[in-house]
Amino acid sequence: MQLGRVKGTVVSTNKSEKLNGLKLLIVKPIDIETFEEKGGIIVAIDAVGAGEGEVVMCVGGSSSRQTNITDGKPVDQSIIAIIDSVDMNGRRIFEKFKD
Repeated sequence: MQLGRVKGTVVSTNKSEKLNGLKLLIVKPIDIETFEEKGGIIVAIDAVGAGEGEVVMCVGGSSSRQTNITDGKPVDQSIIAIIDSVDMNGRRIFEKFKD
């Protein structure tokens, strides 16, 4: 599993029929220790209704085909959660909603 930030969307009118109706999002991985963006971007199927700017959890490989909407689809990366907060070493390093 990998945390990342949604940076944008991909639109494709011509694609495998099994991908019709699935939202494709561009995700930039996040280093969990520094919470800085790092590495190359990925394209992932959105299984949870994520949007641009949100921090999400992604899975790859066969795990990406374990959601209701990706089962049996030609998918290698899926967004499976929208992150509300991350606590590490007794300290909150990320919070979606701040007062």
